[in-house]
Amino acid sequence: MADLPEVFKSQMQERLGPAFNLFTQSLQQPSPVSIRYNGKKLSQTRGKEIPWCTTGRYLDGRPVFTLDPLFHAGAYYVQEASSMLIEQAVTQSIDLKKSITVLDLCAAPGGKSTHLLSLLSPESLLISNEVIRSRASILIENIEKWGRDNVVVTSNDPADFGRLPECFDLVLLDAPCSGEGLFRKEPEATNEWSPKNVDLCSLRQRRIVGDVWDTLKPGGIMIYSTCTYNDMENIDNVVWLSNQHGAECVSLQLHPSWGIDVIRKSNATGYQCFPHKVHGEGFFFAVIRKPGNPGQRKIRTKDLLTAPDRGSAQVIKTWIRNPEGKCLFTHGQQIRMIPDVQKQALNMVLGELHVLQAGTGIGEVMKNKIIPDHGLALSVDRDPGAFPQISMSEEQALAFLRKDVVSPSTTSTGFHLVTFQELGLGWVNVLPNRINNLYPAARRIRMGDLPRRS
Repeated sequence: MADLPEVFKSQMQERLGPAFNLFTQSLQQPSPVSIRYNGKKLSQTRGKEIPWCTTGRYLDGRPVFTLDPLFHAGAYYVQEASSMLIEQAVTQSIDLKKSITVLDLCAAPGGKSTHLLSLLSPESLLISNEVIRSRASILIENIEKWGRDNVVVTSNDPADFGRLPECFDLVLLDAPCSGEGLFRKEPEATNEWSPKNVDLCSLRQRRIVGDVWDTLKPGGIMIYSTCTYNDMENIDNVVWLSNQHGAECVSLQLHPSWGIDVIRKSNATGYQCFPHKVHGEGFFFAVIRKPGNPGQRKIRTKDLLTAPDRGSAQVIKTWIRNPEGKCLFTHGQQIRMIPDVQKQALNMVLGELHVLQAGTGIGEVMKNKIIPDHGLALSVDRDPGAFPQISMSEEQALAFLRKDVVSPSTTSTGFHLVTFQELGLGWVNVLPNRINNLYPAARRIRMGDLPRRS
C-alpha cells in the first residue's frame, strides 16, 4: 500500500499506543474479500460466515466478479465486511415486522441500500438517494439487480429533504468522509488526506445531519456511519448532534469476539472497527434516536400516478406473483409497480423530490404490444411460469451478457427469459429468422474470456 501521511501516523500512534504496530502491519495485508448474498435468490452460498451479518460471507480469494453470471443476476453483492454491521444497528433498534419508511441518504453504489432491502418487510418503502448524478446510474443498476419493488431512487441534495418533515422511521447516513478506513483497500486515498480535509469533512457532515434531522419522525432512528477513524468525523459529531437536538444514543449488544471497540464520549456512544482487530476495513457507526413519541402524521398528497389501460394491466398481472398487492402505474410508455400500500408515500415523494426510478419496471408498451422490462427479468416478484425460459451454460450466459448473438435451441417464438442456474439474466426475442438479444447495451460485459477465479 502507499505510505501513510506522517500526521495521520502520529495521530493513530497517539490513539492506539502499543497496538499501533499491529495496526500498520494489518494495512500491509490483503483486504478481506466478502460478499452478501441475496436471500430471495439464493438459499446459501460458499464462504465463511460473517458473524454479524446473516447473509455475509468471506471468500478465500477474489474471483473476477464481472465474469460471474450470478453477479449479474443479483444473486449477491460484493461488499466490505465491516459495513455489514449496519444489520446489527437496524435489527437491534427497529421493529422490522412493521411497514416503515426509510431513507438511505448517500446511497451509491448501493451496498447499504440492497442490505436494507433484504432486512425490511415487503410493505416498507426505501428511498435510496444519491446527490451525484454520475453515481446514480450504478445505484439504479444495483437496486434493479436486487429485484425488490419497494424502493424509489432519487437524486437530491440533503437540504431538499427538508420538504418532508417527520417522514422517516429510519435514516441511514453513510456520510462522505476522509476515507482513512480505506487506506488499505484504496491506497490512492492517502494522497487526498490532510488535517484540513478532515476539518472540512466534519463540517460538511454536520451540515448534512442538520439538513435531514427534521425528516425523522419523533422516536425515529438515525444510523450515522463513516469509513474513517478520527473522532472529529465520528464520535464528536454524535456528541454535537446530541447536544444540538437532544438525540439519544442506542446501545447495541455486539459479541466481544467480533473485536469492535465501543467509543464513549460525553453522552454519546459509537462503535469503531480497526483492521487489526476486525476482519474488515475501518468503519465507524452510531445508532441515534430522535426524542419524542411517534404519532400518526396524516399525509395529504395529490395522486400523481396514472394507471395503465385495462388491457395492459390484465397482461401485466399474469407476469407477476400476487398482483392484487401491487400498484401498477405508467411512466411514459413504461409500466412499473410498487407495493400497493406505498402508493400514497410514492405520491408524496414524486411531489417533493427528483425521482430517477420508482419500483420495478415491468414492461414498455410499443405498437400495441408490451415488451418485458429488464427489471422484470431480475425481479423476485416475477411469476416463474409467465414466460418460456432458456437455461444457459456459463459460457452461453457470458456471451449473452456481452450482448453477443446467441443461438439457443428453441422451437417457439416470442419473448423468452434467459436464465443461469434458474435465475433471470434478461430477455431475448425469438423471431422466425433470428434471435434478438435484449440485454441493456449500457450494461454489457466488455471483458474478454478471462478465468473467473484467481
